[in-house]
Amino acid sequence: MAISLGKSTAIQSLSLTPLIDVVFLLLIFFLVTTRFAEADPELDIELPSANESRAMTQEPSTVFVNVDDGGAMFVKGKRVDMTQLELVLRKAVLNNPVGQPVVIRADKRVSLELVVPIMDICNKVGVEKYSISTSKP
Repeated sequence: MAISLGKSTAIQSLSLTPLIDVVFLLLIFFLVTTRFAEADPELDIELPSANESRAMTQEPSTVFVNVDDGGAMFVKGKRVDMTQLELVLRKAVLNNPVGQPVVIRADKRVSLELVVPIMDICNKVGVEKYSISTSKP
């Protein structure tokens, strides 16, 4: 026994006009916004020149804390103790509040007990970027 299926009326009643309108409006929107985005670089502006110009932000100089095999600490070639090191690092953080880097260069024969207080001072004064320097074998 054969079954006869009738054609659906849903496909016949689907109107594409609102869909075309939406696509057209999206196209206009993207064309207008793209045009505004290109407006600034196209302006003909002559920038002034300067003899000595610098970048707006300078990269902070790294503070190196050297610890020799006897446990003595040196910053910029000068021997310092813990209180002097704290003062030096506080001054460096005040000059570069964005992120003052500190590199701890300890002799391999120095115990970690001498390096940890330096790391504590870095945390105390607000140095977030500190590291311990190593060498390749």
